Amino acid sequence: MAESKTAVYGAIAANVAIALTKFVVAGVTGSSAMLSEGVHSLVDTGNGALLLVGMRRSERPSSVEHPFGHGKELYFWSLIVAVLIFGLGGGVSLYEGISHLRSPAPLGDPFWNYVVLASAAVFEGISFSLGWRAFSRQRGETPLWQALQTSKDPTAYTVVAEDSAALAGLAIAAAGVYLSHRLQMPALDGVASILIGVLLAGVAMLLIHQSRGLLVGEGVRPETAAAIRRIVRDEPATRDSGPVLSMYIGPEEVLVTTSVVFEDGTPSEEVAAAIDRMEARIRERFPKVGRIFIEVVPDRRAAAQRAGGG
Repeated sequence: MAESKTAVYGAIAANVAIALTKFVVAGVTGSSAMLSEGVHSLVDTGNGALLLVGMRRSERPSSVEHPFGHGKELYFWSLIVAVLIFGLGGGVSLYEGISHLRSPAPLGDPFWNYVVLASAAVFEGISFSLGWRAFSRQRGETPLWQALQTSKDPTAYTVVAEDSAALAGLAIAAAGVYLSHRLQMPALDGVASILIGVLLAGVAMLLIHQSRGLLVGEGVRPETAAAIRRIVRDEPATRDSGPVLSMYIGPEEVLVTTSVVFEDGTPSEEVAAAIDRMEARIRERFPKVGRIFIEVVPDRRAAAQRAGGG
């Protein structure tokens, strides 16, 4: 989590400087794409601040009202960030681009646009490298696309997604400025702004999808649940077990519950010892499983047989 915070602080610092510069140059040159990029950087700055709020609130201890802690705060604030990217970043860029297409205005000297875009690419590259380093340490050997789909720490993948979109947006803005001057077609600058808006909306939809799954109670992967069930059934005294029910209650903590049927006549001391062994093995193999609830249920088949024999 500490490395994720470093990545977020780096992104905020880069976006503050870049946003101010882009707005100044957009006002001087009249570039619609540059204005869209300025809005993009401003939104990213606010998003970084909201992620920090979520990280701080998610670290609060458990309470009577929140017995499982506040880990899901991070998922809520990451959802707000995604909505802001979609509404402010994507929406304003689309609006500005369409306005520029309807009433294209001649552009001024593009020199400062290129200077700002190059400087922004350097700062965004630094921010991206910090976020990528944090995300890479979390995913380990997991393939990139699978890690993006399965990561439960929104701070890491949100920074990576935002900075990736920012770098792509800078390339689109540079192409729009260059082509509008090269071809003497100011409307192309508006097209670039629309493309930036579509890019931001697409990234926002991916982030919204991730946050939604975690907020509504996403559990562990099926193969993980199957492995936990095998651990439970490996105990000699276990006759049967129920399905594994799980839910992420924070980026680094999972709640798991299941039921176990022990062999008829198993002493209570052995039942308790078996449950302790199950929990220890589960935690050893899956360190994120912090809370385990194993319910002992009666062997109804044995009870039915006894009733029938009587």
